[in-house]
Amino acid sequence: MKSDFRFSNLLGTVYRQGNVIFSDDGTKVLSPVGNRVSVFDLINNKSFTFDYEHRKNVSRIDLNKQGNLLISVDDDGRAILANFKARTVLHHFNFKGKVHDLKFSPDGKLFAVGCDRFVQIWKTPSVGEDRQFAPFVRYRIHAGHFADVISITWSKDSRFIISTSKDLTAKIWSVDKAEKSLAAVTFSGHKDYVIRAFFSADQEKIYTVSKDGALFQWEYTKKNQDAADDDDDDDEEEENEEEIDMSKYSWRITKKNYFYTNPNKVKCATFHQDSNLLVIGFSNGEFRLYELPHFTLIQQLSMGQNAIQTVSINSTGEWLAFGSKKIGQLLVYEWQSESYILKQQGHFDIMNSLTYSPDGSRIVTASDDGKIKVWDVVSGFCLCTFAEHQSAVTQLQFAKKGQVLFSSSLDGTVKAWDLIRYRNFRTFTASERIQFTCLAVDSSGEVVCAGSQDSFDIHIWNVQTGQLLDTLSGHEGPVSCLAFSAETNILASASWDKTIRIWSVFGRSQTVEPLEVYSDVLSLTIRPDGKEVAVSTLNGQISIFDVENGKQIGNIDCRRDIISGRHLEDRFTAKNSSRGKYFTCINYSFDGTAIVAGGNNNSICLYDILNEVLLKRFTVSSNMLINGTMEFLNSSKMTEAGTSIDLVDRDGENSDFEDRIDSTLPGSNRGGDLSTRKVKPEVRVTSVQFSPSATAFAAASTEGLLIYSVDESIIFDPFDLDFEVTPAAVNEALNEKEYLSSLVMSFRLNETRLINKVYESIPAKDISLLTANIPTVYISRLLQFIGDFAMDSQHIEFNLLWIKWILATHGKYIMSHKYELTAALRSVQKFVARIAKEVVSISKNNTYSYLFLTTTDGTDERMVQSEELVQDVQDSDMELDTEDKKEMEEEINGEEEDNDGGEWLGFNEKKSTLVLEEKDDDDDDDEELLD
Repeated sequence: MKSDFRFSNLLGTVYRQGNVIFSDDGTKVLSPVGNRVSVFDLINNKSFTFDYEHRKNVSRIDLNKQGNLLISVDDDGRAILANFKARTVLHHFNFKGKVHDLKFSPDGKLFAVGCDRFVQIWKTPSVGEDRQFAPFVRYRIHAGHFADVISITWSKDSRFIISTSKDLTAKIWSVDKAEKSLAAVTFSGHKDYVIRAFFSADQEKIYTVSKDGALFQWEYTKKNQDAADDDDDDDEEEENEEEIDMSKYSWRITKKNYFYTNPNKVKCATFHQDSNLLVIGFSNGEFRLYELPHFTLIQQLSMGQNAIQTVSINSTGEWLAFGSKKIGQLLVYEWQSESYILKQQGHFDIMNSLTYSPDGSRIVTASDDGKIKVWDVVSGFCLCTFAEHQSAVTQLQFAKKGQVLFSSSLDGTVKAWDLIRYRNFRTFTASERIQFTCLAVDSSGEVVCAGSQDSFDIHIWNVQTGQLLDTLSGHEGPVSCLAFSAETNILASASWDKTIRIWSVFGRSQTVEPLEVYSDVLSLTIRPDGKEVAVSTLNGQISIFDVENGKQIGNIDCRRDIISGRHLEDRFTAKNSSRGKYFTCINYSFDGTAIVAGGNNNSICLYDILNEVLLKRFTVSSNMLINGTMEFLNSSKMTEAGTSIDLVDRDGENSDFEDRIDSTLPGSNRGGDLSTRKVKPEVRVTSVQFSPSATAFAAASTEGLLIYSVDESIIFDPFDLDFEVTPAAVNEALNEKEYLSSLVMSFRLNETRLINKVYESIPAKDISLLTANIPTVYISRLLQFIGDFAMDSQHIEFNLLWIKWILATHGKYIMSHKYELTAALRSVQKFVARIAKEVVSISKNNTYSYLFLTTTDGTDERMVQSEELVQDVQDSDMELDTEDKKEMEEEINGEEEDNDGGEWLGFNEKKSTLVLEEKDDDDDDDEELLD
């Protein structure tokens, strides 16, 4: 098994704070997520998160016009310069102050920073002639505001900057010192903070927007007294003057407009110069679109009841991006068609459980907020949200085929969800009202088991009928963990009575011998073949038991491998702390050779079972705003009483009244609203699981859903290479029609382009002979290549022939090495499933098209023939089956219904229309669905 896992993506959280921006082509959205930055590709339906981390949450980000440099700044003013295309960190820098805004100039040569009450202009790092030792070189600094600078706006020609401040003014600055006299103006007159200021497209007008809802239009005109004097003078003398006296001109307010939104305040604003479109976001979740300079209201909509923190508009002026901090919501809106391109929101609270779908394409998460969310691994978007549970959801489990999901909750129910129609179709309850904390589903999907801390019994239900079949008694304490074997029908359970029991659910006798454990069991996992069980205990050990012999065959001491940080309220060091020195969740890999573990600490550990050693350790987060991420505290922030200054509540010192309001409940850690906390959140991992493809694993943590995967983007990764294997030798063998030799050599070079060339050059008639003679060591690589290549290939039958003959000639080898070939088989399975789905869809569409074309025409002769055809159909009693009628009705209704679960809306670039994600409209019965 490969162990070179790396952080690849962050799901479950789409926005935390700061500003959201578009890329220059307008197809990507960049959003700050905690101390990281996520990128959402709206056209290709993909997303990724940069692997670098800030010390605190990101407050401002900006991308240059060329699209290759990204600067992100955290709350302390520490900046990271990254190459956006290569996703690598170039430089770290500290601005030594609170950065309120950051903007690149339109020409990309400079960038401006609003730090405290100063406007700093810096040179953009480049490979030009003036190479400097320091990547960041300050060009100019402007000081004139008496309070913090809120925003910065560049002119279109990159010559001037407008800054707005909390001192109720806006100022215009020149970039070059020679033009200082042209731009040394203060715009005053507002009665509240000036939120933003903008240049018009011709740079002859300036618009300023204040927090109290006032919009002022400024123009460079003559002063009133000078204008009156000029009327008395001769006009001919003024025309003869070669130079205009600039002293008679000044920036003056020519128009005042108001939004009239009291008591709501303006929170953010943006302006698109080419289309004169002004977008305003308010504190009540409302946003408006105006056309300037006429101040015409175009649209007025609301994205909720919470304040809009940021708004951005793409380069074409078609898409708007909004971010709401309180509920962590990110929204992309196309204002011309009045439809949402993207509408995503994470969980309100920390995730309790996660599970992969059997094909590895989706992850389902559950949280204390009672919601279940289905996430797409590639796009990173939430496809559906289930909110039927009335309390915290504790565990999730998929049935074998992946069409049914089971969930347990503290509301005393276990629910079954249909992931084809996205609905709840079964609810299981016990004879008494108890809270279920663990869940297990057998491999056939016919039986579901659940355990509770209120009862010592294990409850078993029949999924087909929903009836309670049996209760397994034997444990002398609350049942904490349950797990079914993937291949055998054995059920493993763990309890607080320090025992593990192995049950044969479908057997005649339910008497089992307990396996003694020397500490409380926190988590349990069973190997996919059902021969071994591993448990994590409170004393920091992972114990491995042989199921058949009932003996312990291995033990891993994890206490030294765990990184446990120090909390702010601790009076002792992290070294002397016993907090978090154990793992609360573990999971077997699909080949059964490794275990991944996580707990209430800052570590995710990957262990080799055979040698009982640590393979790799991952740090969950480096965010200093989360308790437990720092091993040592800063002594300069310690008071004489030995407590940290960060524990002091400074909300009453905020300058804004709405920020000073404390809506939390006394003594509550969560507060009156779910986003406010009086104490810092603690770093912890609540659930870990390997992907069925064996190339990734996911961890539900305080920061979100972390995805770690094996980097397969290496260009040159040869396999069994020698001096005779070269691209020239491959081409020579291919020209001589030595297909087997050329294919083997291309796999040994492991160049995708070369493998593709050889693969498509092999005639279809020779596939059966070639697959029979290919060495078995190349079967895994061939299956993986076909699975990845076939997804974008147009040669459907050609690829299916390859898969058919590989399975026919090497089926025994594949069955005996299925754990090694898991990733390759999953990719092939995904391709075959997509082909089957498309064939069924095309067949249905062609059937209806044929009926339409054969029954409708403009001529009278065709009308007569269609009437005769209809009469013949009625006479022969040819009617559609009820199942077909239901399918047609669901297809028609499915186009009109809107999914309530925050489903991804993708943009079709060819048709310039919005299309919903295609759903499988197969309407089988629930019983057929569970088979």
